[in-house]
Amino acid sequence: MEQRRLGKNGCAVSAIGFGCMSIGIADVYTSSAQDDKTAIDLIHRAIDLGINFLDTANIYGDSEVKVGRALKDRREQAVLATKFGIVVDSPRQERGVDGTPENVFRSCDQSLQRLDVDQIDLYYLHRVDPNVRIEETVGAMAELVRAGKVRHLGLSEASPETVRRAHKVHPIAAVQTEYSLFSREPEDRLLQVLHELGIALVAYSPLGRGFLGGRFRSLDELAPDDWRRSNPRFQGEEFAINLAIADRLREVAKEKDCTAAQLALAWLLQRHQEVIPIPGTSNIARLEENARAADLVLTDRDLSRLEMALPKGSVAGERYAPAMMKTVNG
Repeated sequence: MEQRRLGKNGCAVSAIGFGCMSIGIADVYTSSAQDDKTAIDLIHRAIDLGINFLDTANIYGDSEVKVGRALKDRREQAVLATKFGIVVDSPRQERGVDGTPENVFRSCDQSLQRLDVDQIDLYYLHRVDPNVRIEETVGAMAELVRAGKVRHLGLSEASPETVRRAHKVHPIAAVQTEYSLFSREPEDRLLQVLHELGIALVAYSPLGRGFLGGRFRSLDELAPDDWRRSNPRFQGEEFAINLAIADRLREVAKEKDCTAAQLALAWLLQRHQEVIPIPGTSNIARLEENARAADLVLTDRDLSRLEMALPKGSVAGERYAPAMMKTVNG
C-alpha cells in the first residue's frame, strides 16, 4: 500500500490506517464488544493488507489490551498510536479532560502497560484541556519522548492556533480531527496550517459515522445503545437529509464501479497528500473493502461530480451534541 509520513520527520505509515475504537467499546457502534480472537484476527488481517497504522486510545474500552495482544509477535510491523486526556469515567456526552503533566505521565505508563510495549510510536492529546496551557501539556509530553517512552507527539481536535503554540514547544507529527465528505471543517484553516508546519492530518470518522458507507437506511438498524442515536446528524429531519446526500454518493460510486465507502476514502486520499484516513470496522470484509480504496484513482471529472453531489456545508446537524462540541477545535 502507498505510504505517507507522519510529519516531516515522523514514521512512514500506510495511506489508510485502522481506527481501533470499535474492537473495544460495546456501546458506540456495536451491540457487543469483540472477543479477543476476533479482534486479533482483524488486526492481523489489516497488517497483512499493508495497513500498518493502528490508532487506539485509553478510553476505547479494552482496545489497547487487544491491540497489544495482536502485536505480541508483530510489533515491528505496526506503527502504534494511542491517545490520552479524556477522563475515562466521565459521561460520554460531557467528557472531562485532564491535560495536567501528572496525567500525561500517569496515562502514558498505563497505556504502555495495557499495550504491553516499551514505546508508543505516536502519542496524542485526545482533547485540549481548557484549564491547562497547551505549552504545559506538550512540555510534559516532550519529556516522554526524551525518556524513550514515546517517539512522536500528536494532538486531536486542536485549533490552528493551539497547533502553532504546541509545535513551538515540541514538533507535532500529526493532528487528528474528523474529516470526510460530510465534515470538511479542516479545509477552512487547519489544513493550511498543517501544510505550512509539515504536520499530517489523521482523519477519523472518514465515512461520516457510517452514512457515507451506506451502512444503514433507518435508525432501527442501529443497536438500541448505539451512540449515534444521540448524535445531531441522526435526528429526525437531519437524518433524512443526510441519508439523501449519502445516496448521491452511492450513485457516483455506482458509475465508478466501486463502493461508496471506497469512493469517500479515495476522495480524502487524493485531496491532500498530508491526510491519512483511519476508518474503523469490526468486520474483515469491510476492512478489505476499505483497503482497496487506496488503489482507486479519481479523475478531475470524478472530483467535480463529487463536489456537485456533496457540496461543502450540505450536511445537516452538528458533529456532536452541544456539550461535546465544546471540546473540539480547542
